[in-house]
Amino acid sequence: MATAKKDDAFAFAAFDPSKFSVYFPDFTEKSAKQSKEAFAKLKAVAEDASKTVESTVQTAQAGTVEIGLKAIDALRTNAESSLTHMEALLGVKSIAELVELQTAFLRKQAEVTVEQAKLLQEATKKVADDVAKPAKAAAEKAIAAFKA
Repeated sequence: MATAKKDDAFAFAAFDPSKFSVYFPDFTEKSAKQSKEAFAKLKAVAEDASKTVESTVQTAQAGTVEIGLKAIDALRTNAESSLTHMEALLGVKSIAELVELQTAFLRKQAEVTVEQAKLLQEATKKVADDVAKPAKAAAEKAIAAFKA
């Protein structure tokens, strides 16, 4: 049987069990420390994500209320305009006057509808931006935490 060289790392004779007991505690201590650090990072990211979700939901609720109020205002404006137009139609004395009133009403309603659509679109975009902003910031923070 050939004897193994002492500098051969794979040789059984080069394996010293006493050195294993010296390195094992260091290895386990480093592993435990790294695990604790990774868990702390994960916990912080999870807490931030939870806060972000809560904030996002509150922002979305507030935005939904704002959009709803704008829609109700638009409906109220349109209803009042229609009622005023109907009252004006009751006083019509000729077909020409009817056509003139109806044409003016439709033109005005088209302009009002375009303006209302712009306002609702702006409000919706603002809400979408407000809702997305915290999530984007949280994602960037989480990625940065794990890169470090």
